Amino acid sequence: MNTDYRLLALDMDGTLLNDEQIITPETVAWITRAVEKGVHVCLSTGRSFQNAYPYAEQLGLKTPMVTVNGSEVWRAPHEIYRRSLMDPALVEQMHALAVRHGIWFWAYSTERVHNRENWVNDILEKEWLKFGYYTEDDGIRHQVLLALEDMGGLEITNSSPYNLEINPLGINKAAGIQEVCGLLGIGMSQVIAVGDSLNDLAVIQQAGLGVAMGNAQETVKQEADAVVAGNNEDGIAEVVRRFIFGNGE
Repeated sequence: MNTDYRLLALDMDGTLLNDEQIITPETVAWITRAVEKGVHVCLSTGRSFQNAYPYAEQLGLKTPMVTVNGSEVWRAPHEIYRRSLMDPALVEQMHALAVRHGIWFWAYSTERVHNRENWVNDILEKEWLKFGYYTEDDGIRHQVLLALEDMGGLEITNSSPYNLEINPLGINKAAGIQEVCGLLGIGMSQVIAVGDSLNDLAVIQQAGLGVAMGNAQETVKQEADAVVAGNNEDGIAEVVRRFIFGNGE
């Protein structure tokens, strides 16, 4: 087994965090051991920096981070390396689509998270990073997906079976992690990438070892090199134990 992995790229929701939004003591302990061994640990998330950083702080991480599905890459906490913005005209169209279907939506600007309850009038003046939709109506979600595909210029994924997450075309976690590798002077073959949703798929496919959580969407499991326990059963601790320390099955 190759135990020469140098970077552990971790999705957060449904992966690093359990359903109570907590990193368990067991997982903290194994991540700490990985860091002490010299492995870089990178949070790779659809969340904004503000929503992700407290967890990096809890783990004592000073390493690069990938936030908003790759729209932002941080050289170190609070030090932005690259930011990719969406065309505000596309954000305007996506907002109109959400209103037309009467579904929940949200969008990350560089300032904050906006949603149906605090939407803005000056769409064209803001710097946008990501747009998202949520509906449990499969038919409506499919209609929205088709409309988005017709718009062009968009990277479309999800972070749960009931949502759609949209970034600028070509912007995803895989591209973000490739940039992190460049910053750290390592290759994608030295990366373990772990996740549970379609926004993790590209990086799981491109990493040296792609790992799906036990609670991952079926497509992600099929594409992964390995499947571990779920996010409520310390799956990340299992990743570190098995693939960084070579212990266990």
